[in-house]
Amino acid sequence: MKKLIFTFHFLLFAFFVSAQLIKPFGPTPTRQQMDWHDMEFYLFVHFGPNTFSDLEWGHGTEDPNSFNPTQMDCRQWAKIARDAGAKGIIITAKHHDGFCLWPSKFSTHTVRESKWRDGKGDVLKELSDACEEYGLKFGIYISPWDRNHPKYGTNEYNTVYVKTMREAVKRYGPIFEMWWDGANGEGPNGKKQVYNFKRFEKVIRKIAPKAIVFSDIGPDTRWVGNENGIAGETNWNLLDTAGFKRGAGGPPQDTLNKGNENGKNWIPAECDVSIRPGWFYHSKEDEKVKTGQELMTLYTKSVGRGANFLLNVPPDTRGLIHEKDSAALMAFRQLREEFSRNNLALRKKVKVSDERAGYLPQALSDGVRFSYWAPPDSITNCWVELDLEIPTTFNTIILEEYIELGQRIRSFTVEAWDGTQYREISRGTTIGKKRILQFQTQMTAKIRVNITSSKASPVLSNIGLYNAPVY
Repeated sequence: MKKLIFTFHFLLFAFFVSAQLIKPFGPTPTRQQMDWHDMEFYLFVHFGPNTFSDLEWGHGTEDPNSFNPTQMDCRQWAKIARDAGAKGIIITAKHHDGFCLWPSKFSTHTVRESKWRDGKGDVLKELSDACEEYGLKFGIYISPWDRNHPKYGTNEYNTVYVKTMREAVKRYGPIFEMWWDGANGEGPNGKKQVYNFKRFEKVIRKIAPKAIVFSDIGPDTRWVGNENGIAGETNWNLLDTAGFKRGAGGPPQDTLNKGNENGKNWIPAECDVSIRPGWFYHSKEDEKVKTGQELMTLYTKSVGRGANFLLNVPPDTRGLIHEKDSAALMAFRQLREEFSRNNLALRKKVKVSDERAGYLPQALSDGVRFSYWAPPDSITNCWVELDLEIPTTFNTIILEEYIELGQRIRSFTVEAWDGTQYREISRGTTIGKKRILQFQTQMTAKIRVNITSSKASPVLSNIGLYNAPVY
């Protein structure tokens, strides 16, 4: 037995010695960013006085008593989110109207001033507790714009905002994401605020070091450039931010949609979209809720293009997620599970154009994201062949780069064996965390993925093959 153990350890040591270690290339994600990438799908919750006034942007003059959900239940929100397969919830703790969903010491326009629960309610506390109970991560949106606060438009307001942010994070954290809207309009005194985002960022790093910070220019995740939930077919996780600001001074929308191929910062895209036409609940939109199929299409154009999917589901005037929204979310969960239930590539034989010591081609079909294959450093064009053994019907391929070592691949093609030669059936540009491509149904025993251009030696972690509904 001792001899066997010694032999095993010797072989393991020899394996690692022989492995040509792959060095990171370009900007790479932090541990917190990788945790965020792995979430893929989570919910946005727009809730506040606008829910009751039927507005999208409140004026800040609304009577706090208008906020009065009759059946408020954050556990219902969290259960539905969990059952839909979402990994977290981000709530509009304070929207542009300035109304705080918690009894903030730094505002007189909060749930404390409302008749809801006799002024003793606290939405953030209830939701934070519900997220913990249902295994979800908790995030907050705190708009810097405040149409109610008397200090808005003065230097003092930046301090008020910092204190408000610190209070919310310390009371209800930990948070996984801080969501900064770039909106900047007039306050009650008719003045606009000059936001001190450098100060805001320094504070959030101190009080929530593991949180991702969202805005047009990150620093951790960026707006995708639209509110349709769609990332660019070319989508780099990289972005140049020098010379740009949040809001009106942000990068062009097409740049936000695609990223920068040689960007200096790892700032991946987050795709935000609402399940309804509006962001807050409006009863007239009850028949306009996106269907499970529509949500699935958005999933393939967000997560399927290497971004994360942030889906807004606004509670109604009862303080509940409406039945129509819940039904659509459950349908979405079912379609998502059916879509990738049967991986036809799992544990199939893999052949590659270029071997690299210590990196087995079979890692590409083992279904494990943390195992990966790469050709030697000098190789930037290569191919991977999957042997399906028998003619197999499929129409979808899912590819994943091991982005911990950087995003490298610029373009690729997918080919099917027709009995005598390979012929192209699809092509794409970037891969990133995940790339979903759908094409005309094929029946073949072999497929080949050609990496036609890469900034450095490509590092692939998974290839999945499916016969799935087309979205």
